[in-house]
Amino acid sequence: MNFIPNDKEPVYLQIIKYFKQQIVIGEFKPGDIIPSRREMAVNIKVNPNTVQKAYKEMEDMEIIKTVRNHQSTITNDEILLSKLKEDLINQSLEVFIENMKAIKVEKEELIKIINEKY
Repeated sequence: MNFIPNDKEPVYLQIIKYFKQQIVIGEFKPGDIIPSRREMAVNIKVNPNTVQKAYKEMEDMEIIKTVRNHQSTITNDEILLSKLKEDLINQSLEVFIENMKAIKVEKEELIKIINEKY
């Protein structure tokens, strides 16, 4: 597991973002069993309550499903899963665009830079 928490945002949100990214890049597939809450907490060295909060939120978003005492799995809802990539792109773009506006980078200049760098 390649998760390293940072101090910029709450860890439970970072866990959710990590799962979304892993789903988008295909590391987690529909129906895959994910680590238990305790196992995840031990692996990433955080409080189990933090992982519980992230998993609960992902359940509310229907990204994962938990049936009684079984381990949680990634949803099989293809529409929801395909929307995850769009959501991640939009979130990143909003932050990026805000940062560029803050330093007064014009749209045309920004497009030119992106074309050169990407």
